[in-house]
Amino acid sequence: MPLFSNASSYTLPKRLYGAAELLLGSLLLIAVGKGLPLLMATPANWWVAFAFYTFISALVIIFWPHGALGWANRVTLVRAIVVSLVAGALAANAFVGAIWQWLAIAVIALLLDGVDGWIARRTKSHTRFGARFDMELDALLILLLCAGLLRLESLGFWVLLIGAMRYLFIAASWQFPWLSKPLFASFRRKAVCVWQAVALLLALTPLTSHLVASLLAISALISLLYSFGVDVWWLYRKTQRS
Repeated sequence: MPLFSNASSYTLPKRLYGAAELLLGSLLLIAVGKGLPLLMATPANWWVAFAFYTFISALVIIFWPHGALGWANRVTLVRAIVVSLVAGALAANAFVGAIWQWLAIAVIALLLDGVDGWIARRTKSHTRFGARFDMELDALLILLLCAGLLRLESLGFWVLLIGAMRYLFIAASWQFPWLSKPLFASFRRKAVCVWQAVALLLALTPLTSHLVASLLAISALISLLYSFGVDVWWLYRKTQRS
């Protein structure tokens, strides 16, 4: 009996091909980071950025055993690089002195969110992995923006609830499995996600007063609580009927 099955022998080269693309992504991270000396000013900035990118890459290798990432996932990988740089700039508060530059790369990460979906539709390469990859990067970026807002405006740790809500929902689903059931498609959910990003970006700009930043963050949190509340209630009622 052979040591590896045929499936395994095919999967390993495919995983190595994907790993090669991820390695190229790390080189792109270095190139872009070198062009942002204010944000990547210390070794700590680089360590944090690479830690985030390595973690994301490990998950891609585990959950994408199909070889080439495809153009849609490659664009999402570029988003992962940008998000990693956003995370890296938070170390040692390097982003504070270059807030406009930091916000600019965060906006680029958000704009690329629409590009990868458009490419997936155009090339008919939409996958569950790609959708999840995209969604998790959205959630991570929101959490990073919340961390930046906490540092800049001193709003209190409650602002982290905006970014942590999704992760709390996932943690709750371990205790209540019905929370992990599929949800219906919802424009409301997409609109709330967009408003979170817009509200946080506006709150982070130096032109925004502390009061307005607080109100923007509160509006993002309230809309998110409402959206999650609707989904949780719908899932609960669905479970009760079944």
